[in-house]
Amino acid sequence: MKIKFGRLAALAVSLLACGTSTASAAPATANGQAALALAGVVALYSPLLTSDEREAVSALFVGQSGGRYAKKISVTADKIVCRVSNVDITARSCELTFKGAKQTITGRRASEIFATEAMAGVPPDGAAGSVFESISKLNCTLDPAEIRKKAGGGADCTFETGN
Repeated sequence: MKIKFGRLAALAVSLLACGTSTASAAPATANGQAALALAGVVALYSPLLTSDEREAVSALFVGQSGGRYAKKISVTADKIVCRVSNVDITARSCELTFKGAKQTITGRRASEIFATEAMAGVPPDGAAGSVFESISKLNCTLDPAEIRKKAGGGADCTFETGN
């Protein structure tokens, strides 16, 4: 069967135009308990937070709202990429980037980050025996005074998925 080059090129262009990529960035938000959880698992590794801020986030995350920290806390990360294998079921890791500095987390703690990203609505992406979740431009704001009211507010995150 002979296909003319023009038809083949047109077919290729139309297939490329119709294909969707999960690699494109999509803005997303998380609020309430999902936002507090996301900030809680990321804050542990952030070199951008003071020890008082890390301690306050940790206390809020585990339900200890009696702390004295009153200022709003901003938990940010440039990028977080988590990977679990569906072939080597023991393999799990996350690479967190803060202002260009990278940290790699493995094992149970990486699994906590991966699961929390999923809870916050980050869609998975698969490739060759692995499942990835990726976010960038994470910016979570925690208001300890609002969280202490126990009315569902005080934690908000914005991020982009699929990077």
